[in-house]
Amino acid sequence: MQFTFETNYNQKTLSVMAKCIRKIARKAKSKRSHLFGWIVVALALFLSFVSGEEGFVIDGKKILTWMVAAIIVITLFFEDYINGYFAKKRLLKGTEKAVSVFDTAADTFTSETAVGKSEFAYDRIMHIAETDDYFVFIFSENHAQIYDKKSCTGGSIEEFKRFLSEKTGKPVMTVKG
Repeated sequence: MQFTFETNYNQKTLSVMAKCIRKIARKAKSKRSHLFGWIVVALALFLSFVSGEEGFVIDGKKILTWMVAAIIVITLFFEDYINGYFAKKRLLKGTEKAVSVFDTAADTFTSETAVGKSEFAYDRIMHIAETDDYFVFIFSENHAQIYDKKSCTGGSIEEFKRFLSEKTGKPVMTVKG
């Protein structure tokens, strides 16, 4: 039996991939970074509204502080999109589209792009994530692959999930939102 997926690596897929890496492989680091970011924003706002001897005055320093706080807030809310954007910038020409084949009898799966064909071992997968539309294989904190469920051929999504769990010995984790 063979499962085949055809995936386009675009802004949406790369953002989903970044989100799965953040929520699973970088979970502790991400929580610390978010906590630090929100503390900096709260501190910046608090200190900018504390009146000095001259009372509340809007000056260049306060405007700069608010701008920095706004940049931090935007980054916190859109970090997956931003990470996906930079990942897209780093994609090699010809790797925007991949066809991946999972042979249930083999210990490896293949991914083919316009650049070439690569083979990956199932035991190299650290985590398997699932969203409503995609499967994401996380190999490290910086490397993952994504598979579009809509393009799955060769069996059902449930059969593929069972196959993955059996082959890797890892659970398929659900990532919401």
